[in-house]
Amino acid sequence: MQSKNQKSKGFLKKLTYHYRILIINDDTYEEKLSFKLNRLNVFVFTGLFAFFLIALTTFLIAFTPIRTYIPGYTAPGLRKEAIRLHLKTDSLEKALLMNTFYLNQLKKVLNNEISMEEFNKSYQQKKFNPDTLKLAPGKIDSLLRKEVEERERFKLNQQKNTLSYDFIPPVKGIIVNKFDASKQHYAVDIALKKGTPVKSIAKGRVIFADWSPDTGNTIIVKHPDNVISIYKHNQKLLRHTGDLVQQGEVIALSGNTGEKTTGPHLHFELWLKDTPVDPVDFINFKP
Repeated sequence: MQSKNQKSKGFLKKLTYHYRILIINDDTYEEKLSFKLNRLNVFVFTGLFAFFLIALTTFLIAFTPIRTYIPGYTAPGLRKEAIRLHLKTDSLEKALLMNTFYLNQLKKVLNNEISMEEFNKSYQQKKFNPDTLKLAPGKIDSLLRKEVEERERFKLNQQKNTLSYDFIPPVKGIIVNKFDASKQHYAVDIALKKGTPVKSIAKGRVIFADWSPDTGNTIIVKHPDNVISIYKHNQKLLRHTGDLVQQGEVIALSGNTGEKTTGPHLHFELWLKDTPVDPVDFINFKP
């Protein structure tokens, strides 16, 4: 027991031993400069210097524009600009609905279906909700929509017959919401547990990896032949914008982020040559 105490005291005593560093002229042996220090002072100075370097690096990354040069960080105002554009798009959508309703009511006035008083009253009292407002298309509009749908269906069938892709499923699971172009749902929703690994369906480059108000943590990968895959509502993103990914590489963990979600799942979209397609036609999601 005494030997242990003696060793600890000896170690502490060594830390306080004083040393002198001399700088001497080699020709005249004249002393130019001297430093007096001990091991404890050296340890303290080294620790404080390392802490200062860490604090300075953290400050530069967190509070200066230099962080934009580090891979994975976006421009400072990019997220604010995205939110501003989202709100502006929503305002334009409401304005378009108001103008459409106004023109439809004006047609009724010109056809003597309603009076000007009824027109003014209905227009002033109308409350526009993009989710509930239904504007019935006319006969010409219906024919035009049918023609466009036939062209798009032909285009998709042509792609299926001429293009061959060897995709792997991003996840395996039960599809709870299918692809439905008529409802503008250009994706499949696969129910998953939080934290399920999400894989890239093919090799490519990440062109977007960030958070958005509606879709939460979203990552978009561009593949060869102008193919794009989109993965939304993730709990965590594991790759950054500009990263190269290989087929089967885990790029995110599934979750329930964003406003437009009701439970943990993966919202997966597949675009071939700027056209959304049903992922089930190319990928087998069955567990």
